[in-house]
Amino acid sequence: MAEHSRFLDIAVSGQIATLTMNRPEKRNAMCDGLLDAIEAFYARPPQGVRVAILTGAGGHYCSGLDLSEHVARDGEGTMRHSRNWHRVMDLIQFGGLVTISAMEGAVIGGGLELAAASHVRIAEPSVIFQLPEGRRGIFVGGGASVRVGRILGPDRMTEMMLTGRKYGAEEGLRLGLCHYAVGAGEATVLARELAEKVAANAPLANHVMIQAIARIADMSRADGLFAESLCAALTQTSDDAAEGLRAFLEKRTPSFR
Repeated sequence: MAEHSRFLDIAVSGQIATLTMNRPEKRNAMCDGLLDAIEAFYARPPQGVRVAILTGAGGHYCSGLDLSEHVARDGEGTMRHSRNWHRVMDLIQFGGLVTISAMEGAVIGGGLELAAASHVRIAEPSVIFQLPEGRRGIFVGGGASVRVGRILGPDRMTEMMLTGRKYGAEEGLRLGLCHYAVGAGEATVLARELAEKVAANAPLANHVMIQAIARIADMSRADGLFAESLCAALTQTSDDAAEGLRAFLEKRTPSFR
């Protein structure tokens, strides 16, 4: 099944959906229409889809906010616009679908914020990671101070924003901006392989992993350990856990619901 809109192409094959941001003439810069299309997909994903692959057309992932469509806003309007980004990024991270970013070219500003909301990130050699907001007299507003700051640490993110520093795929791999650095043309291939592997996991286990781990990182040590026990109790008493144990003992691939 394929669906094409002005800004986002969606192709569904079994349990995997591929979302292709389709503004190649803008290096897939994020406009309100593209953000709305992404939100609409994650708010109502197709029945049976468990994993989404997020990528971009024309050799780029996403070059950030489309400044050519900048709308003058007062302080309140700017805050509300930022909070809407936060809401959509939270929907990607915590909405229930595992998301794999297959990246090439620009992963800049809001594009990096988008990638950081996904769960697995794959970078080709052409990738450029950058947060140029500081060089433009503005500050991040789509969640980078939390998500990217957690990956890099506040000290390195501060330097990245102050100087407009760019990182490539290999440096990004070392720093955690991506989980895999692959050859040219290989990101979507690996994304598909990983998506099939993740989709074969027990749905409840996947759901708990994407819901719990990031939140546990925000908790105190004692609270995090207690939350971990609750997650263990929930998953290890499920029908899928019983099937996983049987499959292990019988030396076969588990068949989860």
